[in-house]
Amino acid sequence: MDPVYNVTYGAVFPPLATSGANPTEFIGEIVAPLAAEWIGLSLGGSMTDSLLLVAWPNAGNIVYSTRYTTDYVLPTAYAGPIITNLPSTTVNATHWRWVFRCQNCTVWTGGSMDVTSAGAWAWAYSSVAVTTPSDPNSSMEEHTDFGFWGQNLQNAHVTQAVYNAYLAGTAVSSTPPTSTTTTSVSSTTSAAPTVSATPYDYIIVGSGPGGIIAADRISQAGKKVLLLERGGPSTGQTGGTYTAPWANGTTLTKFDIPGLFESMFSDSNPFYWCKDINVFAGCLVGGGGSVNGALYWYPPDSDFAAANGWPTGWQNHQPYTSNVTARLPSTDHPSTDGNRYLEQSFNVTSQLLNVQGYRQITINDSPNSKDHVYGYSAFDFLNGKRAGPVATYLQTAKVRPNFTFKQYVMVSSVVRNGSQILGVQTNDSTLGPNGFIPVTPKGRVILSAGSFGTPRILFQSGIGPSDMLSLVQGNTVAAPNLPPQAQWINLPVGYNVSDNPSINLVFTHPTIDAYENWADVWTNPRPADAAQYLKSQSGVFAGASPKMNFWRSYTGTDGKQRWAQGTVRPGAASVNTTYAYNASQIFTITMYLSEGITSRGRIGIDSNLGAKPLVNPWFTDPVDKTTLIQALGDIISNINSVPGLTMITPDNQTTLATYVNNYDPGSLNSNHWVGSAKIGTSSANAVVDSNCKVFNTNNLFVVDASMVPALPIGNPTGYIMSASEQAVAKILALAGGP
Repeated sequence: MDPVYNVTYGAVFPPLATSGANPTEFIGEIVAPLAAEWIGLSLGGSMTDSLLLVAWPNAGNIVYSTRYTTDYVLPTAYAGPIITNLPSTTVNATHWRWVFRCQNCTVWTGGSMDVTSAGAWAWAYSSVAVTTPSDPNSSMEEHTDFGFWGQNLQNAHVTQAVYNAYLAGTAVSSTPPTSTTTTSVSSTTSAAPTVSATPYDYIIVGSGPGGIIAADRISQAGKKVLLLERGGPSTGQTGGTYTAPWANGTTLTKFDIPGLFESMFSDSNPFYWCKDINVFAGCLVGGGGSVNGALYWYPPDSDFAAANGWPTGWQNHQPYTSNVTARLPSTDHPSTDGNRYLEQSFNVTSQLLNVQGYRQITINDSPNSKDHVYGYSAFDFLNGKRAGPVATYLQTAKVRPNFTFKQYVMVSSVVRNGSQILGVQTNDSTLGPNGFIPVTPKGRVILSAGSFGTPRILFQSGIGPSDMLSLVQGNTVAAPNLPPQAQWINLPVGYNVSDNPSINLVFTHPTIDAYENWADVWTNPRPADAAQYLKSQSGVFAGASPKMNFWRSYTGTDGKQRWAQGTVRPGAASVNTTYAYNASQIFTITMYLSEGITSRGRIGIDSNLGAKPLVNPWFTDPVDKTTLIQALGDIISNINSVPGLTMITPDNQTTLATYVNNYDPGSLNSNHWVGSAKIGTSSANAVVDSNCKVFNTNNLFVVDASMVPALPIGNPTGYIMSASEQAVAKILALAGGP
């Protein structure tokens, strides 16, 4: 029942066939007040490419027709279905009831109804009469309102005897109401929802950097936007309360205080990591942007070059990068007092680099300078706290009345009829019938669930390689929501994946303060540093552990250009050495291979729908490994020129080549995964087109790291944010939207 207009919809189906094809008919019912001048019913859940039924009362009778349209124009008559008014069709002083048999109604041009599972239907209501009430094919004005609901058709089948009774009219147990309240024919046969779902112009799945930027910019354009996050709050600004013992009584959470970054990986209560992804992925407001080291680099022009995989039209990134930096400027001195802290590792490493021809710069002042340069690490912190899109874009979106944000809502799939996306399937039945949330007739869905989350949603929506879709088909929970196999869309979802291979070199030097290797920052920090941060968001805790970054360009043995990035920080994740060493003096240089990398991997799911790498993306091309070993060798080539500097991992018993060859593959992971729903110009090797629209769909888009075709030169947060700004601009400019 629609509680707004007091219209009830019901349906009953004959028994399923024990062999051969299922029946192609059903019996439907619409009960409406006379204020409803006409009612429409979409059996495919959308106005376009769906079988449409429309009916209205005229002179004591019900006039009806079947219609069809491929665009948002007046639907025209559609031949094929056979409609028969049944005896219980009635018009009285206040209401009209249309009870009808709809034969040849489960298949139509461009679509079909799966009578064995759940699906989406849609209704249209008008308070304006049709032009010629006696003519079934009369023209009419656009509907006054519309909505959607989920139909569990599997439970709508009755025995043949009961079905025959409905055909004869003897199974009807009620009469049209004479008040403003309507009832269904029978509670056992009505498939009407118990929850009325609100349709949205845009549904955005995931509140990571891509999803938040999309939600802000699209709501700014006046569209009705719903942003869904499967996890819960992060920073205090979002309602988060997970606070270190020494910060009790404040609104400063683990996700606010930059200096708590290293504790993300050792916490005994790591609720913020996704439990169904077997690498580190953030399931909370802000996504990965709330749990990363927050290194923030303005992208150089090469990041968006055609040579780095971007289609024509993406190269002029600067207006979009400027949008990002205007909202969220970087800082390489995050403490509110303007001072830098724990910089000893910067000073030591600079002595190595200066001899190798490096020069010091303020890195984000010269984004295109990425060869033989180093500088202080830059972050997207503001006022001594973690910021990112959560503290900027999300806050401006939240004040708009056309923006809705829901947490703890997990989207399993998009609901689609062929190429048309009708809405999303969620685990929250309070937002729509059986958890279904619809988009408006011209509405769109944007997936921003991350490099692992977005592919999984696509797989469960019947989009991707057949081996992944077969796993969904074999899962008893997910299979009922999977589209019919004839509607599967074969795209290389999960392929073309990149991540920076990273190798740690561990050193000691007598000037280093290793800060107890960050082990005590959560429970027992240095009292003066904790007090300083609580008082003014200044000091050690106003910054994360990285202190320096540097870059160098290499030409590999294959003639291709690649970049190496170094990150320097006090402490070490692990030490493996034969040397005796002072643990209070250790620091790490992590070397990454970044832009230009040629190795690729694959992301997929298992039979339980857990997301994971199927093929690791590191060193599948041996030239990548050779290049990274060369970069490591260059870094330590003049180690003896720095008095007191000793490399303890690897030590002098192990060559760099042996060290890299024996490196734990899990430790190579930088968690900078990109490319699993890659942008491109052909569905043969890409998932989304140059407007970020999923190939072979009308209104499904991807805006997150998964659509990025290749790694950038630096850590990808700034790159993804710029790409998201540009993606949203392209989506809003695309014809046919709401």
